[in-house]
Amino acid sequence: MIQGLHIENIAVVKSLDIDFSGGFSVLTGETGAGKSIIIDSLNLLGGGRADRELIRRGETSAIVEAVFCDLRNDVIALLSELGFEADDGEVSLMRRIEADGKSSAKVNGRSVTLATLREIASAIFNIHGQNDNQQMMNAKNHVRILDKFAKNGDILAEYGLLYKEILHLRMQIESISSDTMEKNRLREMLSFQIEDIDSASLREGEEEKLLEEEKKLLSLERVNKCISLVKRAINGSEKGAGASYMCDRAANALSQISDAFPEASELYERLSSIKYELDDIAESAEALSDVGDEDPTKRLDKIGSRLEVIGKLKRKYGQSVEDILAFRADAARRLDEIDNSDVLIEELTKKLKDKEVEARRVAAELSSRRKNAAGHLNKEVTESLSFLDMPKVRFEVAIDESDDFTASGLDRVEFLIATNAGEPLMPMIKIASGGELSRIMLSLRSVMGDSDGMQTVIFDEIDTGISGKTSRKVGIKLRSISRSAQVICVTHSAQIASLADTHFFISKAERDGRVETSVKLLSPDERVEEIARILGGINITEAQRTAAREMIEEETEEF
Repeated sequence: MIQGLHIENIAVVKSLDIDFSGGFSVLTGETGAGKSIIIDSLNLLGGGRADRELIRRGETSAIVEAVFCDLRNDVIALLSELGFEADDGEVSLMRRIEADGKSSAKVNGRSVTLATLREIASAIFNIHGQNDNQQMMNAKNHVRILDKFAKNGDILAEYGLLYKEILHLRMQIESISSDTMEKNRLREMLSFQIEDIDSASLREGEEEKLLEEEKKLLSLERVNKCISLVKRAINGSEKGAGASYMCDRAANALSQISDAFPEASELYERLSSIKYELDDIAESAEALSDVGDEDPTKRLDKIGSRLEVIGKLKRKYGQSVEDILAFRADAARRLDEIDNSDVLIEELTKKLKDKEVEARRVAAELSSRRKNAAGHLNKEVTESLSFLDMPKVRFEVAIDESDDFTASGLDRVEFLIATNAGEPLMPMIKIASGGELSRIMLSLRSVMGDSDGMQTVIFDEIDTGISGKTSRKVGIKLRSISRSAQVICVTHSAQIASLADTHFFISKAERDGRVETSVKLLSPDERVEEIARILGGINITEAQRTAAREMIEEETEEF
């Protein structure tokens, strides 16, 4: 449940803190005091659209933050899957919006995406208002409500996996079963590409070796000059002795004095080693200029032609020889698929039929569960609506078989209603008024009980369009729901407010030249005054106070 809510710089709210408790809480106040700001803020916290117009004039950002406690085990498990700890069953959610339209979200102080915030918030609290009534008018949502009532989560998950596989197989078959002209065009193109690449007989690493050889051949004149200099320096020339010859002479000289100076033998060995190393360097250097028997100019022409072939292929199929060969492998695979498409389609079609048979079996079981649950839902909603002063209303869940598999099975589900005796059942969108929709929604919510697993349920002005007597019964329903969930209700009805466990008063006043909204938890006496105010009249009379007290005390007799 919501333990504490902090709102900062939202509309006329500068800074507001509300500490909620369990049970049934109401928020009342004069029109324009800021009650809707509480709902707008909670919508933001649930991942709703961040409208920068919500930011208090003159401020650069706005914040909404709430701490939720006593979390259910499944919510704690969800948080754990997403990488969050719920110490002592608590979690904090925060949403910040900036004047430039950007927004950010945090869970337990850690930044998260808006999608993650929505996923967590939707598992903790739910806001019912006029928007929910519009959603109820949409028949697409009716199957979801029925499944929640029937607790079909397990079988829906099983069916959902089969449905995804069916869609995937159908897409594969459709893709392979493209028209004949397109297949032939693609076959010709792939065959040409494969032949084009194969004609070049490419080898991995070939381009790098050719470029290296080309660089060597282009530098051959400079290389020969340098190598000639190395050879003269080591081996000597007609004009002078080289380093190898001088080392040999020096070594012989040392050998002649080794009998008198034994250490000269070591120096002799070292010089001899240097001479051998110099001779080896000279031979290795001479090998660098060896480019084979082929004329270098002709070889350069061949290399250039080969690189040009590779370059043309690179421009068409990839940035390297390896890319071209990978392109060729993929083209061969696609060509093989086309050539074997009939066999592949046959295999996929068999798989599809098997999955469809399995999905139809699961869908039939799902449909059976829905029909069984629909009977109970019809009875319970009708009884609830009768209590809410709609005694002649008939409510029925219509279930028809769809032509093909859908994400929710093989059923078309729609809620039908007849608001007056003798009238035929019709879709709600054609009959129900705003006040009637509110009561239908409340009836469904009360009947659902723990089925939707929501710990905190927020109702926004559910009393709109209904009489005082009916409002009282709505309040009784809300109080009933609060036995299994925290209920928070924004209301203008004294009949509803008098039934609450906790009563908050929303007001606004001018401070330092600016209007600010504030909230106050009412004491028993203050609560009497507020309910008397709602009952009507510019000046509150003692009779109104007495009526307010009676309404508050009456609830103990009703439960």
